[in-house]
Amino acid sequence: MTIGNSVRKTSVVWIVTGALLLTPSAVWAHRFVAGNLPGSVSLQDPQEAQDKEQERRDREQEARDREQEKRDREQEARDRAQEKLDRLQELYDDGREDLDDERYDQAQAKFKELADMNGPQTDAALYWKAYAENRAGKRDTALATIAEFKKRFSQSRWQKDVVALELEVKQSSGQPAKPEQQSDEELKILAIQGLMNSDPERAMPLLEKVLNGPGSPKEKSKALFVLAQSGSPQAKEVLGRIASGQSNPELQRKAIEYLGTFGGKRSGDLLAQIYANSNDTNAKRTVIRAFMISGDRERLFNLAKSEKNEDLKREAIRNLGLTGGRSELQQLYQSDASPEAKKELLQALFLSGDSQKLAQVALEEKNPELRRTAIRNMGLMGGKEPELKAIYEKETDRSVKEEVLNAYFLGGNASGLVAIARAEKDHDLKKKAVEKLSLMGSKEANDFLMELLQK
Repeated sequence: MTIGNSVRKTSVVWIVTGALLLTPSAVWAHRFVAGNLPGSVSLQDPQEAQDKEQERRDREQEARDREQEKRDREQEARDRAQEKLDRLQELYDDGREDLDDERYDQAQAKFKELADMNGPQTDAALYWKAYAENRAGKRDTALATIAEFKKRFSQSRWQKDVVALELEVKQSSGQPAKPEQQSDEELKILAIQGLMNSDPERAMPLLEKVLNGPGSPKEKSKALFVLAQSGSPQAKEVLGRIASGQSNPELQRKAIEYLGTFGGKRSGDLLAQIYANSNDTNAKRTVIRAFMISGDRERLFNLAKSEKNEDLKREAIRNLGLTGGRSELQQLYQSDASPEAKKELLQALFLSGDSQKLAQVALEEKNPELRRTAIRNMGLMGGKEPELKAIYEKETDRSVKEEVLNAYFLGGNASGLVAIARAEKDHDLKKKAVEKLSLMGSKEANDFLMELLQK
């Protein structure tokens, strides 16, 4: 081996060995330097922090989405139940209309469908089905329906009406009844009304006979109206008995409504007594609406404070809003700790037009969901620019900020959305503002969208 070759081999071995020995140090040094260079920090750490922040937001959004899905499912269940109740009421109202217009076959079919659905109005449906069958001349069918009623609903408040109807059916000749041969109910009621004005003592028994007999819905309703209009003590006593439940639920509801329509202290006292003594939630709900019709804020306020039944409590709150009881609603909001009740109060404040209180709640309320509800209602009222702007700038909850954007959209306030889209640093919120502007179609919104396209 020559000296030159030996040197070359030694050099190669040293280079390879040195490289192998130095590589870990070189890698460590590279990592140390790279990890401590200011420029590297500015490029990598902010991106990592941004990714983590986005992950946090995504998790929060997922949690909100799950909560919203739960609320949506609960709302869907309530909507389905309400749809069924609405369908039942629709069938009942349509059947009653057919009776008033003497379309007895159509009425019979609708009340049969209602009875087959086995809802809370089944006893009433069977009564009116038998009534329609009798008027159409189907006596045997009517008696069969009456027998079914008596078997299933021996304790029903329609019992007296069914007994009167059964008596009429059995006394009939069995010949098909023709509408043109029936007595003129309208003339009969007009005659009773005239007699009521001149000789109430003679008229009262006739009115009670109509109300307790198998007359048509229209005839009974008119008789009850004549009774409600009368100022005689005897008429008020009879109306009070019917309103207190000594008749079928339909006549009771109409009597309660008339007490609310005619108003006065005596009517108000009687309605309060009916409410206190009744176990029927439908009757109580009708009393609450009667208080609203008569403008009795004091009694609605007391019910909203003291009622233990949540459905009736919400009904009282809602009707208090319809009477414009802003100060009472504000007092209730301050004193009631239940989020559900507060939510109903916010809806009532919306009905009363109290945008100032809604803005206060949106700014000061601790519960984000209640803040969102208040803001949404402000949007439906065409929320004022300074109020929504102040709420948006103060708010830290992202979902509430998004609700402000929605309120601007609902109120048609393009200028508010444009201002946010110009100033907002958060990309997602800015994007949502632009999305809503793209749906508004106003000149101000379109001008801003063109401005974005030209950048």
